Amino acid sequence: MDERAFRAALGRFASGVAVVSAVADGVDHAITVSAFTSVSLDPPLVLACVDSHNRFHAPVLGAGRWAVSILAEEGQDAASWLASRGRDLDHQLDNVPHHRGAITGAALLDDSLGWLECRTWQTYDGADHTIVVGAVLWAAVADNGDDPLLYYRSHYGSLVRRPVSERGPDPLPAEMERPVLEPGSGSGGG
Repeated sequence: MDERAFRAALGRFASGVAVVSAVADGVDHAITVSAFTSVSLDPPLVLACVDSHNRFHAPVLGAGRWAVSILAEEGQDAASWLASRGRDLDHQLDNVPHHRGAITGAALLDDSLGWLECRTWQTYDGADHTIVVGAVLWAAVADNGDDPLLYYRSHYGSLVRRPVSERGPDPLPAEMERPVLEPGSGSGGG
């Protein structure tokens, strides 16, 4: 298997961006993820894939409770910062506007479209990652009308809405708009 081709193929899958956070031994831990999705509605379950070599791995598994912030496009700076390697754990959230989850005590980022507080329900071996499935204990959405932060081909991006007439024939009604990914200026790390 050609690893570069594999990475390039996966890079063609646009995804939302979230920050997973936890408190372990009184220290905040947070990481930017694009491998996050819902699993089940009944019971409400979500999953995040965490690199087993990342320093966030042990704290999130050890804490057993964690939070997810689903980022709006305004959260790009926070996403880049929390994706950077080697940042000082003691001060990593000093310049990231956030509040605390009532259940987990974990950071919930203010520039977000939605928030979840979770309890680890199950973990699975995913080779170089651990698939962490969380039972959702609490969820809320922001009522701000913002668009999501997206990740595509190793860069952050945002939605651009354009009329169907600019794209040519489409089976959708003409009055509908379809979101299109527009590359942003930032790039993510891991």
